[in-house]
Amino acid sequence: MSKPRNFALMLILPLGLLYVSLFVGRFPVAPQQVAHILYAQLVPTAPDWPRSIETIVLQIRLPRALLAMLVGAGLSISGAAYQGMFRNPLVSTDILGVTAASGFGAAVALLLSFGAVKLQLVAFAFGLAGVALTYALARVYRTTPVLMLVLSGVVVAAFFSALLSGAKYLADPESKLPAITYWLLGSLNSASMRSLAMAAPPIIVGSAGLLLARWKLNILAMGDEEARALGVRTEWLKGMVIVCTTLITAAAVSVCGIVGWVGLVIPHVGRMLVGPDHRHLLPATLSIGATYLLFIDDIARSVSATEIPLGILTAVVGAPFFAYLLRRTGGTWY
Repeated sequence: MSKPRNFALMLILPLGLLYVSLFVGRFPVAPQQVAHILYAQLVPTAPDWPRSIETIVLQIRLPRALLAMLVGAGLSISGAAYQGMFRNPLVSTDILGVTAASGFGAAVALLLSFGAVKLQLVAFAFGLAGVALTYALARVYRTTPVLMLVLSGVVVAAFFSALLSGAKYLADPESKLPAITYWLLGSLNSASMRSLAMAAPPIIVGSAGLLLARWKLNILAMGDEEARALGVRTEWLKGMVIVCTTLITAAAVSVCGIVGWVGLVIPHVGRMLVGPDHRHLLPATLSIGATYLLFIDDIARSVSATEIPLGILTAVVGAPFFAYLLRRTGGTWY
């Protein structure tokens, strides 16, 4: 398949699946009614549908679908940027400890019985603090070697994971512990226009920053010495990538919990379709990631009477697919 056709498909697929997601669910809505409801938001039209159906489409399914696309796109482009920066195909968005730190922040908020907005703010703040700690530990003589970043991320992630385990140990097993466990598995069940408005700015800003620097990631992927020889300010660029990816990941985790495998697997799918050039890869991962997580969320809320956590489905789908990629490529990723 040609690259222009790939890009056209990547533009059409998420938009088409977004429309499908508005009438798919345990409460069925006719596709024609969804089209009429959406049209009525643009052109004033006398409604010929029940008010309850409009509420389901516009206030429940639409923000949830948009948030799923936003989170999927953000995690995917973050994973692709990290894999290029670290020159390692096994790197994902949680390598610097942002996921563990955000998870601990959310657990603390749940223990203190905070509302949804405060929980998201606390989880977001802890995610930023975790990566700031990782970056501070990795600084060596005004530089941040890649190996030091990875090792510092392992230390910080282990520290916050231990704190999270302690919070779960202290949690009330009747009420708090189930809430923490369910949140950590990942879900968009509490998605709303408010949570969408909170998550959208950092994810959009972070994604835009990565897109603006995508051509420099090609140079950075050659190694620090080669990049400096070509005039790239590697420390500034790595810092910018870390800030952008941290904003995206912390915002994503704060609104839907921990959703694994998206930032690891989707960049490889993008390379299969458009190649390893980050100028094409990063935009492609935005589309593929948005489509993928929206599809997973549609399954999560439709196939059973109770909603399946996203983290379970992404692992069930992602792990076998990653194994398939491993066998197909023989470890040759670039």
